[in-house]
Amino acid sequence: MATSVRYRPITVERLVAELADRVADLAARTRWTRVLVDGAETATDSTGLADALVDPLRVRGHPVLRVSARDFLRPASLRYERGRYDPDVRYEDWLDVAGLRREVLDPLEDSGTGHVLPALWDADRDRAFRLPRTRLPDGGVVLVDGELLLGQGLPAELTVHLWLSPGALRRRLPDDTHWALPAYARYDEEVRPVELADVVVRMDDPQRPALREG
Repeated sequence: MATSVRYRPITVERLVAELADRVADLAARTRWTRVLVDGAETATDSTGLADALVDPLRVRGHPVLRVSARDFLRPASLRYERGRYDPDVRYEDWLDVAGLRREVLDPLEDSGTGHVLPALWDADRDRAFRLPRTRLPDGGVVLVDGELLLGQGLPAELTVHLWLSPGALRRRLPDDTHWALPAYARYDEEVRPVELADVVVRMDDPQRPALREG
């Protein structure tokens, strides 16, 4: 990471408040606001941060819909076509990018319908959810959490990347998922999410995050 980049220590509560303020400011000026919270699964708790934003945004007057990219993974027959532990497949082919765009993000363009499918594929049961569509009211926010989301062409008004140093990522990932480490290294090298994201939070210590300044 560039030495000129500065990170400001911040409490988790203050981080949530500052992010909620920023999202609410965007939501006041757009029909719908799409927020991507990107971070290595199980290591950064992108799900927890996205969940923590729901109530503060509602208090600020904006309806919120929570969506997890994990509910838009491709079927197991495609994810595991080359084995269960292939980091390149995890990087390139696990997420149904077209499905996430079609069912969640594209309907929330200014000219869209606002009708969103909150979940498409149940990865644990390996079958479709078959949920009804939900209409997000005007002024609403969709919070999408997941991993390896940036650089995929997913449209969003705000992108948040939860960054871990390689050593912290190795420590925080469960041992049985260390096979995925090359996927995250490739993501950092090829996509450079720290440079691409609107907001970057250093999460080496989840209880003591640091927010990139500038």
